[in-house]
Amino acid sequence: MRTVFHTADPDVESYRLLTALVVPRPVAWISTLSAEGVGNLAPHSFFSVACANPPIVSWTSVGRKDTLANVLATEEFVVNLATLPQLDLINASSAPFAPGDNEAVRLDIEMEPSDSVAPPRVAGSPASLECRLHSTIELGDSVLVLGAVVAITVDDYALVDGHPEMARLQPVSRLGKDEWGLPPTVHATPRPRRPEDVGRLTTPPA
Repeated sequence: MRTVFHTADPDVESYRLLTALVVPRPVAWISTLSAEGVGNLAPHSFFSVACANPPIVSWTSVGRKDTLANVLATEEFVVNLATLPQLDLINASSAPFAPGDNEAVRLDIEMEPSDSVAPPRVAGSPASLECRLHSTIELGDSVLVLGAVVAITVDDYALVDGHPEMARLQPVSRLGKDEWGLPPTVHATPRPRRPEDVGRLTTPPA
């Protein structure tokens, strides 16, 4: 048996169900500047890669928030990797600060200059994606933002043989309700290159 939730039913909270089921969701800790140069830092968990070549990432603003206003005004933003050592600060930066409040200043989060865009990056984040606005799509109460990645920065400590290492990045993710996912246990399984390879591949542990 299954319980069926019809999304057209006004008593069904689709948002709560979606955020509990579309998991884990990577967190884009986005830093922006307003047109006047005031900084903003906020986490967004509707975040993914939208295109491989050219590199484009996507994130969604649920409602018209300061991050969206700044991106529309300046057409630049930085996605800072959300990691375990800064989990409490990431969560704190989601508080509804007043427009014009700089979350990094209020929460004493160290920022540093980015390489290719004006908004600064989080100094303690081991990786960042510096982006320029590609386009936006209005979707009901939300706005989908597409950003062209112009620079990727990774702390040397997090690189092993020139590639980001999961154990050193320690990314966190959002789940349902007030739940967060901690850095995952990693299991490597080769992808099949041909149909004949399928039977030879290992399977994830039970």
